[in-house]
Amino acid sequence: MAGRFGLGTDSLVVEVASNDGYLLQYVLQHGIGALGVEPTKSTADASRAKGIETIEDFFGVALAKRLVAEGRSADLTAANNVLAHVPDINDFVHGFATVLKENGVSTFEFPHLMRLMDESQFDTIYHEHYSYLSLTAVQRIFAANGLNVFDVEEVSTHGGSLRVFAQRSDTGKQPVSDRVAAMLEREQAAGMATPDYYRTLQPRAEAIAEELVGFLIKAKAEGKTVAGYGAAAKGNTLMNFAGVRSHLLPWVVDRNPAKSGKFLPGSRIPIYDEERIRAEKPDFVVILPWNLKQEVIGQLSYIREWGGQFVTAIPSLAVQ
Repeated sequence: MAGRFGLGTDSLVVEVASNDGYLLQYVLQHGIGALGVEPTKSTADASRAKGIETIEDFFGVALAKRLVAEGRSADLTAANNVLAHVPDINDFVHGFATVLKENGVSTFEFPHLMRLMDESQFDTIYHEHYSYLSLTAVQRIFAANGLNVFDVEEVSTHGGSLRVFAQRSDTGKQPVSDRVAAMLEREQAAGMATPDYYRTLQPRAEAIAEELVGFLIKAKAEGKTVAGYGAAAKGNTLMNFAGVRSHLLPWVVDRNPAKSGKFLPGSRIPIYDEERIRAEKPDFVVILPWNLKQEVIGQLSYIREWGGQFVTAIPSLAVQ
């Protein structure tokens, strides 16, 4: 970003939903000005501990105007995995058009709705998300709020995301990449602008749930032991939709010590630390955060010592 857009010591990068400052710490290391916006106190405090100025507030037009009035317009803004989480997406997006300098750039990353549909990622649909976004929808929302999309990239995050680049509609001078039209054409060809495209998800979700429950019932009948890995939102959505309870999946493990000793919401499946796997030696480990499958398989490779196998349910049941 620094090279492409000529950022230097007199530039300002504003990250919205900056969390604990993990991204902005590298902005500071490059000698570029950094400002975080993060409404959650604990993570805002962690960001400040890294030396990053962090405003503890929700972002929108009001905060953007305040920053401009303070002389802190942005050369670059970053908003990663937050666009789908905002209840008033118009106020949120218009805030970026407000806070940008004349030739500033806004970047956004969000899970791509096309990937959700193509790979039956229905377990990413849960209460934190107000929107499920395509480039078609984002371009329309941005245009209505003073931003012009000039580039788009596909990234692997969260099972497949888009990184969208935008500029002020009135003053931006970045040329529009051919990738924008190409992605819009792909979405159009897939049928993303039609209701029928989305009607296919429910039956696929039901088939995934039935396949998983069938596997768990069969494993239990054969005297096999099964554990889960990852007390995350995706897994909670899958467990509750499929009706899986502790009689079929007795426990899950998670590396986060704050979750150990608690239960998955709804399903009430108990959560333990990873040592439980070494102690119990389950025949199967169901990886619930499938987007981290390769990382988890590498981390738990020791289950191969007793013939253990890994299981994922989405986009279809796979045992390896």
